[in-house]
Formats: sequence, C-alpha cells, structure tokens
Amino acid sequence: MNTAFDILVIALGGLLGIFLILSIITAVLILKLVASLRNIVARGEHLVDSAEAIGETLRANATAFNVAKLVAKFVGGISSNKRRRG
Repeated sequence: MNTAFDILVIALGGLLGIFLILSIITAVLILKLVASLRNIVARGEHLVDSAEAIGETLRANATAFNVAKLVAKFVGGISSNKRRRG
C-alpha cells in the first residue's frame, strides 16, 4: 500500500507542476494580450479624436464655404441684372 501511495503522490505532484507551469504561461499570455488591447484602444481613441477634429474643421469650413457661395450667388445675380438692364 505504501508503494501505491508513493506512486500516486509522485504522479499528482508531477501533474500539479505541469498545471502550475501551464497556468503561469497562460497568465503571462493573457497579460500581454491585455496590454496589446490597451494599446489598440488608445490608438482608437486617438483616431476618434482626430476624426472629431476633422469633422469640426469641415463643419466650420462648410459654413464659411456656404456663406461665400451665397455671396457669390448674390454678386452673380446683381451682375446679371445689370446686364439685362443695360
């Protein structure tokens, strides 16, 4: 009975060691994955901020462009009225 117990203890000790090593490797890989995901999220936030800034710039420029277009249309209308009268 003592021999069977010793074999069982050695086998379970070996399996526990293998499980411990695999657990450590898995934990390290998960930590690397989390760090990588944090970098991806940071880049995504930067991209969203850049897109938001571009959108605000386009919105401001579109307003200025619409005003310039309106003035050009007004000036063009005045010019065409002068040609019709003259």
